[in-house]
Amino acid sequence: MKLGLQIGLGILSLVPLLFAVLGVATGASYFMPDGGYPAALDNQLRYLSAIYALVTFLLWWVIPNVEKHGTVLMLICAALFIGGLSRLISHLTVGPGLEMQFAGMIAELASPVFLIWHRAVARKAAAA
Repeated sequence: MKLGLQIGLGILSLVPLLFAVLGVATGASYFMPDGGYPAALDNQLRYLSAIYALVTFLLWWVIPNVEKHGTVLMLICAALFIGGLSRLISHLTVGPGLEMQFAGMIAELASPVFLIWHRAVARKAAAA
């Protein structure tokens, strides 16, 4: 059960890692390759992409001893879930983004499942 959670979190960590690498490396040019975007938008997008890297590093820190890091995992999942809700608001009010962003939104909105899974792993570890 613990190994499954660790693998699941490892796979989940690839979502923010992908967005971090793409965002920092390409900025707004990923979405607008012909330019025409304000420098401030590019700057903000690259900054926010670096935050994705932090989420990835926190997940990697949690994974080895996942049963002991419930609070950190809860905060990570809360941040991911709020981000997913933000994507959903954008999807519903502005329109769909890229398929990759939609997939990210689904993963982010599903992240609380890992908290339920974590609770079972932590209980089992405490009983042992």
